[in-house]
Amino acid sequence: MALAETTRLRVGDGIECAAQALAILGGLILCAMAVMTMVSIAGRILGPFGLGPVRGDYELVANGCALAVFAFLPYCQLKRGHVTVDILTGQFSPRLQAVFGLIGDALIAVAAVLITRQLWFGFGEKFPYGSDVLRAALGMGSRPFFPETTYELAIPVWIPYGLAVMGAGVFALVSLFCVWRAAAWVLDGQESAT
Repeated sequence: MALAETTRLRVGDGIECAAQALAILGGLILCAMAVMTMVSIAGRILGPFGLGPVRGDYELVANGCALAVFAFLPYCQLKRGHVTVDILTGQFSPRLQAVFGLIGDALIAVAAVLITRQLWFGFGEKFPYGSDVLRAALGMGSRPFFPETTYELAIPVWIPYGLAVMGAGVFALVSLFCVWRAAAWVLDGQESAT
């Protein structure tokens, strides 16, 4: 049992490091979106002086915020930062509270895996490269007839999709780790501090 506990703690340390790094990256992306929005607004205000808005600001903010969300989800799940309704659970025994935590973590893990799966399929529909055999083996479907791009900046849509798939994949891995951790807490009889 000590080996399993040691392994879980080591894996947890690595997962926490990756989730923290991804959350910091998400914060930097959001900061960049905020600065870019301020510059764009200032450019609109100062239009009579020869300035203008940032070209494609809406596209950049939409894609940047989506990527930031997928960057934050793993850390939020690891620290159990999702919204919970625990009006009654505080009155139950520590073991039963751990069981409810396990159920919640399992449900989020199912959702995370489904989100990752669907994003993968969406990515496959947008990604214009790869042989038909490779695409079929990876479950990507056939290549798009025309590679899709954003309207104003002509950014290939598969790029933000691919980055979102990576964030969702880390979210799914973290969620599965949280199920493992919660199962260990049920066996221990109580939840530990996250």
